[in-house]
Amino acid sequence: MSPLLLAAAALGALCAALGLVYLLARRINNYGIVDIAWSYAFLPLASFYALFGPGYGPRRLLIAAMAAVWSARLGTHLLVRIARKHPEEDGRYKQLRKDWAASFAPKMAGFFQLQAASVVLLGIPFLVACSNADPGVHAVEWFAAALWLTAIGGEALADAQLSRFKSDKENRGRVCDAGLWRYSRHPNYFFEWLIWVSFFLFGLGSPWGLIGAISPACILYLLLRVTGIPATEEQSLRSKGEAYRSYQLRTSAFVPLPPRVTRS
Repeated sequence: MSPLLLAAAALGALCAALGLVYLLARRINNYGIVDIAWSYAFLPLASFYALFGPGYGPRRLLIAAMAAVWSARLGTHLLVRIARKHPEEDGRYKQLRKDWAASFAPKMAGFFQLQAASVVLLGIPFLVACSNADPGVHAVEWFAAALWLTAIGGEALADAQLSRFKSDKENRGRVCDAGLWRYSRHPNYFFEWLIWVSFFLFGLGSPWGLIGAISPACILYLLLRVTGIPATEEQSLRSKGEAYRSYQLRTSAFVPLPPRVTRS
């Protein structure tokens, strides 16, 4: 199957799947489940490309395994987190209810379909790698795999440290500044971006791989300007106030760096 047909088939299937997820979200009155669906969606996408792509078998298997492990880990992490809070909804979606109050249902339905399209767009590195028939796995692809392993380990560690901090009732209302969170306000986002850099680098070993740069570029923009850091920090400022403002002053927003010394 040609790459364009693969992408078109994937888009149709994902739009239908996210439409069903939207109906489920309405039924349980929790639109935060779209984050779970989005994360898990990359596993079948990469598997589909690996199964039907015309590329070299070991390369298809390697990139599909990288995508599947990342997708399953992130999706399960979000599933557990959202399930624990249900029926309470994530603060970002509470805010969207207010912002879109006049036409909430159609806008949210469109948002779910946008998520489906974003999975296909961001999955371009998987598509080009699975379409590369050149035998052998190249050095840049092995380097990308090593970077992916480092990044997914860093993201898992950051998530575990935050979960452990929140599980202690004595930390309720406090800011997590332990472990990796001492050096970055969002180390999980930083390592998430590095994972997408690794996917791009893996695809770079294939013809047309350069277009995969759209993936880490889009993720970086979303994390820094849209649904990542801005929304998360707005919620943290609402819930933690001055304690979080102090944390902002001394701690890097994204890239892990030594804490800044602040004057009292």
